[in-house]
Amino acid sequence: MRRSPSLLARLTGAVAGAVLVAAAALTVAAPAQAASLTQVTGFGSNPGNLAMYAYRPDNLPANAPAVVLLHGCTQNAAGYFANSGWQKYADQWKFALIVPEQKSANNANTCFNWFETGDTARGQGEALSIKQMVDHAKSSYGTAANRVYVSGLSAGGAMSAVMLATYPDVFAAGSVIAGIPYRCATGMVNAFSCMSPGVDKTPAQWGDLVRNAHAGYSGSRPRVAVWHGTSDYTVAVANATVSRDQWTNVLGVSQTPTSTAQLPGGTSLEVYGNDAVRLYRVSGMGHGTPVDPGSGAEQCGSAAAYFLDTICSTYRDAVFFGLNGGGTDPATCVTASNYAHVSAGRAYHSGGYAYANGSNQRMGLYNTFYTTTLKQTGPNHWVIGC
Repeated sequence: MRRSPSLLARLTGAVAGAVLVAAAALTVAAPAQAASLTQVTGFGSNPGNLAMYAYRPDNLPANAPAVVLLHGCTQNAAGYFANSGWQKYADQWKFALIVPEQKSANNANTCFNWFETGDTARGQGEALSIKQMVDHAKSSYGTAANRVYVSGLSAGGAMSAVMLATYPDVFAAGSVIAGIPYRCATGMVNAFSCMSPGVDKTPAQWGDLVRNAHAGYSGSRPRVAVWHGTSDYTVAVANATVSRDQWTNVLGVSQTPTSTAQLPGGTSLEVYGNDAVRLYRVSGMGHGTPVDPGSGAEQCGSAAAYFLDTICSTYRDAVFFGLNGGGTDPATCVTASNYAHVSAGRAYHSGGYAYANGSNQRMGLYNTFYTTTLKQTGPNHWVIGC
């Protein structure tokens, strides 16, 4: 049975907060190449009744990676593709994009139904439809089975968490932008409290929700990046912290960051474990996907309704996913213990002391009690201070 239109209208209006209306009418900007965003039919049984769109750059090699993009409420596949900046890096680094689209028949404001248990369980509903799109890309486009990623905004961010929880055997990593932890809500009514003020659980309780999504699974888990604006009044900022708690617990790392960094656009980055989880907090940003229009290597996207001109989150996520061939992040300043610097490959140790890679500057004792700020000035070249 599909959802009550009146309740859906109430929920989706709150999810969006009159959000993203303008994006629904956007169309795809004409690509510089012959490749374009194309609708795909017949990709599977499609129990969630979603539409599939795909973008394959010209000369896409065999075994290329694939990224699933999940739009927000009142948005569509074309608008998210056009403004998020993912096409730039798909063309540059040669990976495919899979862009599911919600239908108004399923949800009045075209939100993915992240709060419906029938759509957020493995082997059912919208989650299975999205997984079938990935399978179709593998069989039809020759994309790699072990290099599949997912990213989404708001309701799409919550659905990104759904895919990471229900199909850890499919996704290698993912990004949750202004989203909500997996299974915070199990129906339309309690979705409101998840959005604001947020729901309080222990990290273990949040982690159990993910572990129960694929009971008995003992394989590797996807790495996760979480993005949130500090002035987001649609999806409360508390969701960033509880999302961090959920995924650090699932991945078995501490809720204390191993390093921090300051990035452009008033963005702070907290890294957990050996880069297992990242939490980006964008100072003063409201509800939307962070973009940074321009032609620079680290710039992307178009500023529009709920595509907010701060920092190119797409570039950071693509690097986090390893889509740039394994290059390092452009985070210029990283503060961490000397032990963490060595573990992350920014420094080395000799005779009980830590030394910065490249500059060979001595940082102090090699242990967890000495903290150093390092600045990257070139490939594998770090100096003390910022």
